[in-house]
Amino acid sequence: MAELTKVTHPFDPVYDSQSRVLILGSLPSEKSREQKFFYGHPCNRFWKVLAAVFDEPVPDSIEAKKKLLLTHHVAVWDVIASCSIKGSSDASITNVVPTDLSALLAHSKIHTVLCNGRTAERYYLKFQYPRTGIEPVFVPSTSPANAACSLEKLISIWKPALLEALDDPK
Repeated sequence: MAELTKVTHPFDPVYDSQSRVLILGSLPSEKSREQKFFYGHPCNRFWKVLAAVFDEPVPDSIEAKKKLLLTHHVAVWDVIASCSIKGSSDASITNVVPTDLSALLAHSKIHTVLCNGRTAERYYLKFQYPRTGIEPVFVPSTSPANAACSLEKLISIWKPALLEALDDPK
């Protein structure tokens, strides 16, 4: 069994001045931390879902993933800057230090926050929402731990949520 380890988020958010929607996860998995990029576990369906939403090929490199996000005005980051965690288990998270979203929000056009899973939503509501005032939109986690949601079900929920947010001229 994994031991409780202090983890600090190892990489920066992906966004630019034209980003309009921010997708927040909780904290990168062990595989993502190794790769130093978001949603790096081969069984995580995040990149398959985004590719389906935008009718694009599934990106196969970090540069292709960044391009997919930025082309469609999507930013990605996590709600946790550091915490104690066992492996990649969200259920084991303690001692949370939240990320500071202020610079990201100040240097973009973000008006909508999508929380990728309940853990991201819980910590966003606790730590960031009081500062941002941006009501979050919950979408089911793309994590392999969320076995209750098939890829098709994830796409059917994520697609309207993300496309409606991007179409909103706020």
